[in-house]
Amino acid sequence: MQDITSPMTPSERYATLSLAGIYALRMLGLFMMLPVLSLFAEQLEGSTPALIGLAMSIYGLPQVLLQIPFGLLSDRFGRKKVIVFGLVLFFIGSVTAALSTTIYGVLIGRAFQGAGAISAAIMALVADLTQEVHRTKAMATIGVSIGMSFGAGLIAGPIVAGFGGIQAVFGLTAALTILAILAVIYVVPNPQQSKRHRDAEFVPSQMFDALKNPELLRLDYGIFILHLVLMAIFVVVPTQLRHAGLPAGYEWQVYLPVFVLSMGIAVPFIILAEKKRKMKPVFIGAIAVLMLAELGLSQYHQNLYGIIGFLGLFFCGFNLLEATLPSLVSKTAPGDLKGTAMGAYSSSQFMGLFIGGLVGGWFNGAYGVTAVFLFCAVAACSWLLLSFSMKPPRYLANMLISLNKLNAQDAEQFTGQMLEITGVEEVTPNFEDAVAYLKVDNQRLDTPQLQKLITQYESRSSE
Repeated sequence: MQDITSPMTPSERYATLSLAGIYALRMLGLFMMLPVLSLFAEQLEGSTPALIGLAMSIYGLPQVLLQIPFGLLSDRFGRKKVIVFGLVLFFIGSVTAALSTTIYGVLIGRAFQGAGAISAAIMALVADLTQEVHRTKAMATIGVSIGMSFGAGLIAGPIVAGFGGIQAVFGLTAALTILAILAVIYVVPNPQQSKRHRDAEFVPSQMFDALKNPELLRLDYGIFILHLVLMAIFVVVPTQLRHAGLPAGYEWQVYLPVFVLSMGIAVPFIILAEKKRKMKPVFIGAIAVLMLAELGLSQYHQNLYGIIGFLGLFFCGFNLLEATLPSLVSKTAPGDLKGTAMGAYSSSQFMGLFIGGLVGGWFNGAYGVTAVFLFCAVAACSWLLLSFSMKPPRYLANMLISLNKLNAQDAEQFTGQMLEITGVEEVTPNFEDAVAYLKVDNQRLDTPQLQKLITQYESRSSE
C-alpha cells in the first residue's frame, strides 16, 4: 500500500546513500582538479594558456555527447553494467593523466574522464530502487552529495597537490574510482526490474517538447552561463592567488572559509526563495551578485584580499544559483517531462563547462587575465537581462503515484478525483508506465485526504 507520508524504507535509504556515495566519489575527483590543474599544467611540456583551459574543460564535451546515450543504453543492457563501464573509462582517463608529462597526455586523460558519463544511468538506477512516492527524496539526496563533493574537492585538491603535485590528484582520483566500481558491484542492490522512468530519464520522443518550452530554455541558458563562468575563472584564479602572494600549498586556507561562509550566506536566501516564495527576486539578485563579483575580480585580481573578497562574493551567488536552478526546472517542467528536461539541463551544464575553459584559456592567452573576468561579467549580464522577463515560478512540487494495482477504469476515475483534493494542481496519468505525475502545492495540500483516496482505491483493487 502506498503511503505518501511514510519515510523511505531501510532498503531504499541504503540504495540511495550507496549511489549518492558513488556519485560523490566520482565528482570529488573532478572537483579536486578545479583549484590546481591550471597551476600545475603550466609545468607540462607543450602547455599554452589556451591548451591549459582546454585541459580543464575538455571532459565536459564527452559528457554532453555521451550522458544521454549511456542512460538509454542502461535501459537495454542493465544499469550496473553501464555504470561500471563508465567508471572504467574514468579510471583509464585518471591513470593516463597521472602518468602524462605533456599537456596532450593530460588532454587525452581528461577526455576519457568525461567519457565516463554515468549520471543518467545512476539516476535511472535510483529510480529503479525507490518507490514512486520517495523518488523526490532520493534525487534530493544525490543533489546534496554533489554539493558536498564540490566543497570537499575545492579544499582537498590543493592539499593533495601539495604532497605530490597534479599526479597525486589524478592518482587519488583513480583510487576513488576503484572504490566506486567495487561499491557498484558489491554494495549497491540489484533492482528487481528496470523500466523507463519519465521523471528521471531522458525520453527521446519528448525532446522537442522540452526544447520548445521558453522557460526551460531560459533555465538551460542559465546553467550554461553559470558553469561557463565557473570554469573560466578557475583557469586564472589559482595562478592569480599565487602571483598575489599566497604561498604554494595554502590555497585550501582560502577556499575553505570562502566556501563555508558563502554557503552560510546563501542558505537563508534559499529558504526565503522556497518557503517565502520569493524565488524570482532572489534568483535575479544572485545573478547580479555573480556579475558584480566578476567586475570586482577584473579590477582587483592582483590584490590577494581583493581576490579573496570577490571570490567569496562569487560563491555566494554561485551556491545560491546552483541550488535554485534545479528547483526551478522541477517546478517548470510538466511532471512527465521532468527527466527529459533535466537531461537537456545537464547537457547545457556540461557544455558550459567545456566552453568556459576553452574561451577562458583563449582570452587569457590573447588578452590577459582582466579580459577573462570581463568576458565572464558580460556573460553574466546577458543572463541577468534575460532573467528579468522570466515568469514567476509556480511553487509546485512533483509527486508520483503508482497506478500498478488499479485497472484502467479505476485508474482513470482515481486520477480525476485527485484533482478535486485541495493542493493538487495537476494530474498527468501515464497508463503505459502505470504512474500518475502530480503537481502539488505543499503548503495547501490536504495530505490525509489524498492518502485516504489512495488507500480506498488500492484496497478495492486488492479485493
